[in-house]
Amino acid sequence: MKILQTAERVSDTNQSDNFVFQRSLLAYHYAKTMVNGNTLEVGSGEGYGLRILSGGCQSYTMLDKYVFDPKKLEGFPNTKFIQTEVPPFKGIADNTYDFVVSFQVIEHIKDDALFVQEIQRVLKPGGVFLATTPNIKMSLARNPWHIREYTIQELESLLLKSFKSVKKNGVYAGPKAMEYYEKNKESVNKIMRFDVFKLQHKLPRWMLQIPYDLLNRMNRKKLLKKNEALTSHLKTEDFYIDEAKDNCLDLFFISTK
Repeated sequence: MKILQTAERVSDTNQSDNFVFQRSLLAYHYAKTMVNGNTLEVGSGEGYGLRILSGGCQSYTMLDKYVFDPKKLEGFPNTKFIQTEVPPFKGIADNTYDFVVSFQVIEHIKDDALFVQEIQRVLKPGGVFLATTPNIKMSLARNPWHIREYTIQELESLLLKSFKSVKKNGVYAGPKAMEYYEKNKESVNKIMRFDVFKLQHKLPRWMLQIPYDLLNRMNRKKLLKKNEALTSHLKTEDFYIDEAKDNCLDLFFISTK
C-alpha cells in the first residue's frame, strides 16, 4: 500500500508520525465504547478500525478507495472490505447500518453535502454517524490534500441538514501533546516565512501537494531528531475528548438520524 504513504496516512512504524498517530488512534478507542451492531467504516485506510472496533460489532464493513490486503481480514469474522470511491455509496441499501464511522475523511470529499446525505441514507433510523476532521482554527498551514477544513459552526450546519441532532466534541492535546504542538507550530512558522507572497493560499492544490508532503515529512523528522523523547513517548492518553471549542485539534461530531 505504498500509495497511501504520504504525510496524510500515518502509522505506528514511523516515530516521526507519533503525534498524529496517537491523536488519530484516540478517536477509535473512544468510538469503541459506542459502536455495535452492523457498522460501516468509510475511509478505512490501514485498518485501525478493523483491529479496534470490529470485535464489538455484529458485522464490520470497511470501505476505501484503495485496495486493502485481504489477508489482514483473516481472524476477523463477520468483516468485509469494499473498494470504491464515494459519494455515492453504490450498492449499499437504505437503512443498513447501526453506525457509520469516518475519521479524517470528510475534508477530502469534494461533494461533502452528498457524502453526508449518503451516510444518513445507509443508516438505520436512530443510527449514529461518528466523524472526525481537523479543526481549521488549529491548522498551522494550508493542507493541499484537503479540499476544505471546517470550523465548529460550519460542520454543525452541514450535518444538521441531514441529521436530527449533532453532539459537538473535540480532540484536545494534553500538556505533553500541546508541548509538541507548540514546537511544531514554531517550526512551521519558520518555513512559512519563505512564503512571502502567500502562495500556499493562491496556488491550486495539485501544485502544492508534493512540496507540502516533502516539507511536512522533513519537518516531522527534524522535530523527532530535536525532541526524540517527547515525540516518541507520546501516548493516546496524552490526548482527550471534550466539548468542541476553538482550541481543539480535531472536531469529533456524533450525529443521530
